[in-house]
Amino acid sequence: MSQIKENGVESTSKNNAENPKVRFKQLYKKALDLGLSEEDFNKIDAIKEIRKAIQTDDVLSRIWNIVWKCCLLVLSITSLIVAVAVFVFVFQWPIENKTLFKVWFALTGEEAGSERSEICAVNAIDYMAEMFRPPTSCDFCRNVSSVEKLEHVSPDLFEKVYAYSSVPVVITDGTKNWTASKVFSYNFFKSLYSSGSPALQNVEENCQFFPYKTNFSTLEEVFEMNEDRALMKDGSAPWYIGWSNCDLSAANTLRGHYSRPYFLPQVAESSKTDWIFMGSPGYGADLHIDAVEHPSWQAQITGTKRWTLEPPPECYFQCPKSIQVVIHPGEIIVLDTNRWYHSTLNVGDDISITIGSEYD
Repeated sequence: MSQIKENGVESTSKNNAENPKVRFKQLYKKALDLGLSEEDFNKIDAIKEIRKAIQTDDVLSRIWNIVWKCCLLVLSITSLIVAVAVFVFVFQWPIENKTLFKVWFALTGEEAGSERSEICAVNAIDYMAEMFRPPTSCDFCRNVSSVEKLEHVSPDLFEKVYAYSSVPVVITDGTKNWTASKVFSYNFFKSLYSSGSPALQNVEENCQFFPYKTNFSTLEEVFEMNEDRALMKDGSAPWYIGWSNCDLSAANTLRGHYSRPYFLPQVAESSKTDWIFMGSPGYGADLHIDAVEHPSWQAQITGTKRWTLEPPPECYFQCPKSIQVVIHPGEIIVLDTNRWYHSTLNVGDDISITIGSEYD
């Protein structure tokens, strides 16, 4: 046992003596004992090279740490995107699973039973929908340099050239024989969707509401704004909102003042849902793309609106980068908002009111 210990001590001492770090420390201490100063020691070429190598190693180590952290961040973000994509695919976003509803509303502090009155527990995120949008063929925009304005368009011509080609067009006499321009106003809609009315309740519970850049959270709040702001008095804050109507009674009232656009193909069926957009000059919708099922038309009832159209990113080098068209009262723009990115801006002096629908 004693021999083993002695051999172990001898082996350890030998290893320490051969260790460069240990040997260097021994030589460094011996040099100091012999009277070599720190300044003299630093003049030795070998010491300079060693320190330079150490500094290089430190820089490389820092760079490697940064690269590693960036790679880890990218990997985390990629994993999150994949997880979200799988989640969206499995649950067919928006989520309509009652059990998930109950868990979600419990976590957010909603009252029991909310899962029976809400359409979605979690609303779709616009940029996520755009991120996972499949690329489209650029044939629809390749030869489009402007938006044509036409009148007296027959249903046959409209079907052949515009209805399903995704080529945007404006029909200047689209609202002829309509009475909407004489009836539709802020106060008209305020009366139609009066507080506590079934029409308002249906919109709040079953329809979509778009506050855009305003501070409104519901359609009811829109019709509770003060009169100065509603009627665009000087110094009042601008506003612009939109909503879909899901109430049959309100739909019958609305359609008593407008009819199916005369130029739509005979075989085309319009959606049962009306879309209404309303607001003061200087406001509108930011650039976006929709996720609806069909092309749509939008009639300018009052006010004037400027539309800006852009192709999807994959078509930037094959199609015009931007097209603008101004829609005046009485005109109808027909547009495939699933393909064309679009933004709007109310221009002029009057309140802008538009109404529209999809067609198949």
